[in-house]
Amino acid sequence: MNFRGTKFILTVLAVFLAAAIALPNVADAQQSFLQRVRERGTLVCGVNGGLAGFGLVAPDGTVTGFDADFCRAMSAAIFGDPTKVEFKPISAADRFPAIQAEQIDVLIRNTTITFERDTRQGADFGPVIFYDGQTFLVRRADNLKTVKDLDGATICVIKGTTTEANLSDIIAVNGINATVTPYDNIDQVFEAFIAGSCQAVTSDRSQLSSRKATAAQGGEWELFEENFSREPLAPVYKAGDAQWGDVVRWVTFATIIAEEYGITSENVEMMAADPKLAPEAKRLLGVEGELHTFLGLDKSWAINVIKSVGNYGEIYERNLGKLGVARGPNKLWTQGGLLYAPPYR
Repeated sequence: MNFRGTKFILTVLAVFLAAAIALPNVADAQQSFLQRVRERGTLVCGVNGGLAGFGLVAPDGTVTGFDADFCRAMSAAIFGDPTKVEFKPISAADRFPAIQAEQIDVLIRNTTITFERDTRQGADFGPVIFYDGQTFLVRRADNLKTVKDLDGATICVIKGTTTEANLSDIIAVNGINATVTPYDNIDQVFEAFIAGSCQAVTSDRSQLSSRKATAAQGGEWELFEENFSREPLAPVYKAGDAQWGDVVRWVTFATIIAEEYGITSENVEMMAADPKLAPEAKRLLGVEGELHTFLGLDKSWAINVIKSVGNYGEIYERNLGKLGVARGPNKLWTQGGLLYAPPYR
């Protein structure tokens, strides 16, 4: 063999050797989100932290709320344990930077799906877990009933939210002259409202209902009857990992399917043992089939979810129903609402 032939072979061997050495690093880079969460041993879930009914951190560190329970549902699906969650309160302005920087695994924080957020923020959305709409909260004594009545008023709003952007549209469409005063968070908004710095507050109806139900002055306030926007609230996670997106979606769907079949935290194990259980419900509970393998979860993942936090209706009533927030469009599709899960098959 001549020198050139030897040199060519050595070059080829060097390329293959370099590739072989690099393979573990490539594998590490391609480690799935689910694998990383499992190895860490906890799910890091971004929540509001200051909104009763959705995500509220108590002085002793206890976290309660509708959104918080969906964090627990994901933990139950992944680990078989709803307590393996690290709750991280996130401000409205910091939500998407926190997702992009992977400071959180999933955000479940009354966040609206919008075109710009879905296409430009490096994030993907799970299913809608709460159908909401923007409205106004005012003092009953001021006798303000419609947007036209807000002509000349000062309106407080949270900075960097869809409600701030929507408010500009509402003012323009109704041809009123109003002063908009933005604040960094909902606590500052209501402090200003209580102090008399604004005549109205605008936000999602659910958020305003929560504040009205828990504030000492809540009995003096009222909400406009009309909603002025569509606010579909959904979990959010970093784009790029299809399997992680599947887990986020189907944990949510499992709670909806369970309610439709009457499967609750109290009867889930009994239902799983019932030979007359509907085929779809049997598949969901891992009694039949191997669909769980497509998610990379244990066959009892859905049982763990429902046993830990309940079906959608249980989650809703425990957190929002007790605050007097009517389910409205958040009823099952079979009851005239919008909640609907794809077939589990």
